[in-house]
Amino acid sequence: MSRTITVALDASPESRAAGEWGAREALLRGLPLKLVHVREPTHRFVARNPLLDPEIYQPWAEQLTLESAEGLRLRHPGVEVTTEQLTGAVADVLCEAAALAELLVLGSRAFGGLEGFMVGSVSLRVVARAERPTVLVRAGEQAADEHRMDPMGVPSATAPFRPVVLGLDIDHPHDALLEFAFDAAARRRAPLRVVHAWPEPPTALHGFHGDTGFDDSLRRGQATLLGKLLHPWRRKFPDIEVIEVSRCGSAAGVLVDDSRDASLVVVGRGVRKSPFGAHIGHVAHAALHHVAAPVAVVAHG
Repeated sequence: MSRTITVALDASPESRAAGEWGAREALLRGLPLKLVHVREPTHRFVARNPLLDPEIYQPWAEQLTLESAEGLRLRHPGVEVTTEQLTGAVADVLCEAAALAELLVLGSRAFGGLEGFMVGSVSLRVVARAERPTVLVRAGEQAADEHRMDPMGVPSATAPFRPVVLGLDIDHPHDALLEFAFDAAARRRAPLRVVHAWPEPPTALHGFHGDTGFDDSLRRGQATLLGKLLHPWRRKFPDIEVIEVSRCGSAAGVLVDDSRDASLVVVGRGVRKSPFGAHIGHVAHAALHHVAAPVAVVAHG
């Protein structure tokens, strides 16, 4: 059975943006699109609220999913769109849905200005637990936002895609993360910018930066390691323009800075079994809260 691009659906603007992004991704991948609406079980006392009455809520949910699906079919001809309504704890149900999907798409609210974005607790729990790639899309995301300006300087979805940006830890590279990023760039015929950050040497912590020869040697060494790591992937994807960025600084800060013109940002998340629950990681966390482009979080072993 073919996997789907699965979108978590509700009535919010960010959910609508996620649906549109999911439909575009389904076209790129030649896969069907599934809209999933999840209803939390309602306590019998709470259900007395007319707004939560199952006899009122159920028809509303059905109308929401049917109208959303029909709108996406009209705006994205050629995409097979199906719907599903499920009941349960939202994060649990969406993680189960993700397991059957090629990737899961969630909405993320804008928080305002340059302060960042509001990633809800449900979305964070899903991102931290889902074992398939999960993409967060901002409210207001438009197709043209992922493309360069046309020759007249006007945003246009017919212009080439902006770069796909991959945040990579060269000390712990994972094939699943690299494969996803290179494949995403290939499908978009976009450049792939691979961003690696390395910490300042210990002497810098005490205000002494050492000689420039040492700093240059360290910089060249890090760039060489990144190039060697990417060499087999360049051979596997020879048509992709790969831009290597190796920079001293905070990994989270460097990635956010280098993602300002991205069409898609790809980060990894280690699958960890911990008594304290799932963990996203500070780089992925920064990308989810501060990168304006859609962010794909890829789980890896």
